[in-house]
Amino acid sequence: MGTRERILEQAIELFAAQGFHGTGVADIGSRAELHPGALYYHIGSKEELLWLILRNYTSVALTGARRIAESDLDPVAKLRELVAFHVRLIADHRREVLIQMRDADALTGERAAELQLLRRRVQACWQSVLDEGHRKGQLRSADRVVVNSLLGMVNIVATWYRPDRGDTPERAADQISALVLNGLAVRGD
Repeated sequence: MGTRERILEQAIELFAAQGFHGTGVADIGSRAELHPGALYYHIGSKEELLWLILRNYTSVALTGARRIAESDLDPVAKLRELVAFHVRLIADHRREVLIQMRDADALTGERAAELQLLRRRVQACWQSVLDEGHRKGQLRSADRVVVNSLLGMVNIVATWYRPDRGDTPERAADQISALVLNGLAVRGD
């Protein structure tokens, strides 16, 4: 692992445990085994570290959401896939999600705007799936409130997901999908 990756990993660990504002640059440098001042040689600022962490995670979320939204699956299958993908991603990147939920507002200026744009693009993928499902008569609603609620429900998995208690991404995704589709899917009776 290179120095920059080691710095990012330690920043993720510390931001997740203590929060962005509760973590000092010296803490990160110490944990990354760097001499005082050497951290700035590898990164521009603590905010730059936060930006890299959130951008990297959100970019992965966007790539997966786009792939699913643009697939040939029917809208209900796409929705199931979106839920499964995001729950798996959250399980794998729980710390980054917790940082995003708690500390994303610490980004300022251009970085804050860039992160918001990435997040809106992820949301647009979910919206397009619900729009398609509603247009095809497979989903009852494509309202923006529903999309935001779905994303909130999936993102909150980061706060309660515990593999040591038997939680698995597959089980969580199946339960969330069942709950969502029982309310949204149009059933032929």
